[in-house]
Amino acid sequence: MSNIKRYDPFSIEPLGDMLQSMLRNWRIGPDTELPFKVDVAESDSSFTITADLPGVKKEDINVSVDRGTVMISAKLEKASEVKEGDRVIRQERYSGSMQRAFTLDGNIDTEKIDASFQDGVLRLVLPKKESSSQQRITVR
Repeated sequence: MSNIKRYDPFSIEPLGDMLQSMLRNWRIGPDTELPFKVDVAESDSSFTITADLPGVKKEDINVSVDRGTVMISAKLEKASEVKEGDRVIRQERYSGSMQRAFTLDGNIDTEKIDASFQDGVLRLVLPKKESSSQQRITVR
């Protein structure tokens, strides 16, 4: 009996519930899912990016680095085999392309990037360039 509430016809509480359910259905707000999960870590010598790409083939992954911007894109194809007489009741598996981009410090040594993909996990090690020592310039 502790959950009995008095009805207030002028309350805006039901309106708030309705707006929250609309936003949840549109996937706007904090519950929005990203195409794939990524961790970015930095050490003194490099950046490390770890991306979960379950179900993606190694050939369908594309990584590019341009002036400190790292772009990871992947294509996921789902096998959709429906036998005659079967019907799909609910389908939640994703099929299509997805991408994520990160802007890191611009001093990435693109010649020494290491990329590996194993068990659905992409791991990128982006070494930093040696920073040049500060030079004093004489103005004439």
